[in-house]
This record gives sequence, C-alpha cells and structure tokens, in this order.
Amino acid sequence: KNMGRESEEAAKKKPQEEEEESDDDYGPTPAPAPKKKRKVLEFESVFLDHLPSAEMYEKSFMHVGNVTHVRCLPANGYILTASNDGQLKFWKKGKSEVEFVKRFYAHVGPITDMAASPDGAWLCTVGAKDGVLNVFDVVNFDMVNMIKLGFSPSCTEIVSKAGAHKMVVACGSRDGPEIRLFDCKAAGATPIRTMNSHKVHVTRMRYHAGLDAVISTDRKGLIEFWNPETLETPKGVTWKYKSDTDLYELAKHKTTALSIDVSPDGSLFASLCADKFVRVWRCGTGKLFKKIDETAAAAHEGQNDALLKLDPIDFGRRMAVEKDLDSTLEKDLDTAAPNSVFDQSSKLLLFPTHVGIKVMNLVENKIVRIIGKPEASERFLGLSLFQASVSKRGASEGEVDPTLVATSFNKPRFFLFTKRAPDQSSEEGAGRDVFNERPPKELALAGVGTTGSKAVHGKGAVIHTSMGDMTIRLYGEECPKTVENFCTHSRNDYYNGTIIHRVIKSFMIQMGDPLGDGTGGQSIWGGEFEDEFHRNLRHDRPFTVSMANAGPGTNGSQFFITTVPTPWLDNKHTVFGRVVKGMDVVQRIEQTKTGKDDKPNEEIKIVNIKVLHEVPSAK
Repeated sequence: KNMGRESEEAAKKKPQEEEEESDDDYGPTPAPAPKKKRKVLEFESVFLDHLPSAEMYEKSFMHVGNVTHVRCLPANGYILTASNDGQLKFWKKGKSEVEFVKRFYAHVGPITDMAASPDGAWLCTVGAKDGVLNVFDVVNFDMVNMIKLGFSPSCTEIVSKAGAHKMVVACGSRDGPEIRLFDCKAAGATPIRTMNSHKVHVTRMRYHAGLDAVISTDRKGLIEFWNPETLETPKGVTWKYKSDTDLYELAKHKTTALSIDVSPDGSLFASLCADKFVRVWRCGTGKLFKKIDETAAAAHEGQNDALLKLDPIDFGRRMAVEKDLDSTLEKDLDTAAPNSVFDQSSKLLLFPTHVGIKVMNLVENKIVRIIGKPEASERFLGLSLFQASVSKRGASEGEVDPTLVATSFNKPRFFLFTKRAPDQSSEEGAGRDVFNERPPKELALAGVGTTGSKAVHGKGAVIHTSMGDMTIRLYGEECPKTVENFCTHSRNDYYNGTIIHRVIKSFMIQMGDPLGDGTGGQSIWGGEFEDEFHRNLRHDRPFTVSMANAGPGTNGSQFFITTVPTPWLDNKHTVFGRVVKGMDVVQRIEQTKTGKDDKPNEEIKIVNIKVLHEVPSAK
C-alpha cells in the first residue's frame, strides 16, 4: 500500500517537474494579451434625450408638388422646404409649433438641389430644367440674386465659412465633369474658378467648414477632397495620396453616393449609397469607419429581430415600395433622394430605411431607436434635424424641442417628428395632417374640391337602410382620404340602392358594393387608394366602421361595421368611423338569416346616406 502511495505522489510530481523543465528550455512566455474592452458610449441616454422620441409624426404640412428637399437652420430657427414644382417655402420653428412665413416660385421645373451657408444666413437653390441659380437672404426672406448658369446644374453647395466676406457657391453640371464656383452676390454667370478633378458629372457635394474643404462625388463613385480656394487637397487631412485612403470604396463596388453628410465635430462623413449600404468615413484619414448593410437580404434577416420585425403583409408591401423607390432613383434625377444626418454629439447617425428612421449608436454599432416605424404608408427619405434650444416668451431658456423634419417618397408633404405624440383632439384641432394647400386639379375634376373642405370631410353620416337608420361619427382628421372617399360617394348617391351583401354573426356586417357580391366598387379617384392607419383608431370595440380590402392599399368603396372587438384587423383595415346611434339596427341586421356565402336571404338595402357637417350626438 505504501509503495502505491509513493508511486502516486511521484506521478503527481513528475508532470510539474517536466513543466518546469519545459519553461527553462523555451524561456519565459509573453503575458497574455489583455481582453479588449467593449466600447461603450457614455451619456447615450442624454444624447437620445435630445432627439425626437415619439414613434409617429406629430404634424405634416403640404406643398402643391412632391416635397424633395428639407433643410433646418438651427442658428436662426428656420426650416426651408422645396418641391418638384419649383416652389420654395420658409417656415419658422417656434417653441412647439411651426409657422409658415413665405413662399417663392423659385424655379421653372423641379428644384434640383438646395444648400445653406454654415451660419444659416444664406440659401442657394438650382434648377436643372431652367438652368438658374437663386440666392436668398434667409433672415430677410428675400431673393438677392439670380444667375443664369448656361448649363444644367446637378448639385450645389455654399463653400465659404460663416461670416466670410465673399460667399462662394459651387455648382456641378449634368452636361460635364466641371464644378464651377461663383460669387453669390456678383452679377453674371462667369465662374471665379473651375474645378476639373472629376471625369464624369458630379452628383453630390458637401462643404466641411473645419477643413475648409469640399467633399464631392460623381456618377462613377469617385470621391474628391479639395480646397475651394486652391482646388488642391486640403491641409488638414493626413494622407498625401488617395491610394492611402478608402475613397475609392464606391468606385470599387460600382455604386454611387445618394448623399454626403458631415458630422458636427468634423470627424466623420456619411453617405447613403445606391447599393443600399450606408458608409461612414473618417474625414482626417479617409479610411472607412462603418459600413451598414440595408440591402433586401438584410431587411429579410431583420424580420427575425424583435426591434425591426414587421407584420408579414406590411413587410411585403414595404419591400415592393423599395423596388419602386430604387427604380425611380435610378431613372429620375430630380426625385427626392434619401440622406442621413448626425446628431449634435456626432455619436448617433439617423438614416431612413423601409422600417422607419433608424438611430444608430456609432460607438457601440447598434440601433438604439426607430422613429416612424408605425407609419406604414410612408417611406421617409430626406432628413434634417433641429436640436437647438428655443427661447420664446413663456419658454425657459435652454428648453430643448428636438424636431426631425422628413420628406416621404412621392408625397407632397413634409413630416415633423418631435417628443410629442400626434394631437388626437379631432373635434377642435386641425389634425396632424394640415391642409394648407388646395387639392390638386385631378381631385377637383373628380368633384371633390368644388364644395369646400367641410363638404369633403363630413363629421358624421346617417346610413338609412330598409331595416332602420345607423348614425356614424367620421374621423376625417385621422384618415382624410378615406372619409373624403366615403362622403363624396354618399353625396353622389353611389351607395343608394346597394345591399348589405355579407353578414357574419359575432363579427361584422359588410356593404358598399354596387355589384352586391363583394367583388365590385371603386374609389372616387377611379381605382384603389392606400390605407390610413392611426394608432388611436383600432378595432378594439364593437360598432367600428372600417374599410374592406383585398390586401394593403386596395381600398375602394366597400366598408363594414363590426359587432364585436376584432383586434386582429388592426393595421390591416382602415378604421374611419364609429356607430354612435342605431346600434340596435346593426344588431338586428347581424341576426338575419344568411346563405352559405354569408349573404342575407332577404335583401337589406341602403336607401341613401346623408353626410353631416357636425359631430353627431349619441342622444
């Protein structure tokens, strides 16, 4: 037994001795590398607190044409918007509201690009169709110069520091690779300098005030850094040759930049690219800092992420819009292009996607917020951020009212995201979608705009049927197009004599089809129109009035009234009314006997529908 114990002890000692000998043979090993600390963004909650937090937009305002550009000027509190009909509008940002100031019919045809000086005192616009450069004094709401360029401009940028004696504006051309620089205040179209580093026409430019440099890119994806005075590489960068940088990244991947945006601290610039990647470079080194995948494959993968996941039907619809957007951006140079925007800290990057406006923490490489995700009918594109404090009577000094201004694909509106949810007081307020322009001609021709806005947007309606009357309240502020469609059809006697063609007990009654079999009906515009979902209008109670459809964006004339709560229909059917009187009539219709196709055995007809101009009472 002792022998066995000694053998065990010897066996234990032996490997230790061998290990010691091994260390002597090979020498001391280096200390293990310290574990890399995970980067953490300090004060992230503070930075997020200075950004809009409401998921839905608070307000929207109209142009006549589709809005293509927005620009916030925090230095003086103005918001500037431009549209594809050549109109430019000035708006003033107040404590919690935005007020219209002035309109300019700036160009014949679309406004191709718009640029502001670093101090917000000057604004330039160019139009490719009329070949004109307009210069505006922002504070005095005045157009101070108009230069007929003699070529078709592709983009523009003011390339002088704030308060400079001479304000210089650079203009790219669709007719060639040159970038011409003009004195904003001088008469005549003679450029003071011409930059010729590009080989094809320039698509985007952005001025970097810290480096006193212009970052420009062309149709082949080449990126140039140049000083507006010398036209040479600026002194503040660390590279001597572009081959030492990643500025060939776009050309290497055969893509182009749809935007260029410089961070407030001047350390980074970002581009939304045609290949659906968001790229971020370091300005000093020209090295690629971040590459964010927003391709269709990444979007499908995002369906597995709780933060990004959408309803499958909604997701399919949004991806169809993406294809339409990509096709439009490729063909139409004057369409609204997407862009990113940095927050004041330069640590957060906001950029539009199919799922909404993502807020990315660039330090930790993660999405920390999505703005506008519930807005299923909007594909947001152009962004501009207002983070300055607003001082006004009644407002404390330093009070922050962050506002994100956004354009949307093919929409004549711009949208304001704030910390406040939309005002739901539809009886007194004007609603979140302000109708500050007359309806387009095509709506007037359809008989919509001839009787005034009150006639278009009724406050209620009485549905006279062969079994009794049902009074409904309409929500024209929350879903104006749906209510407009219903009221116009009602006034035009479209529903007169039609039948209630589908009745399902403990579910709903359906009507509004002139064919009477569930396959007919169209909107007042001659086809189908989009959904108008609103977070405060849900299928959460019986006697809800909602649009029937065959999928997203297929509303026509048919509608239904629920007899029980039906929450599974939320964000699939547009709620536009509630029954406030005549619920017993709805219940009697619900109890009628039906055939196999849910059609009542005895016809129940709509005699007519009377539109009310006042909110109906339940009494």
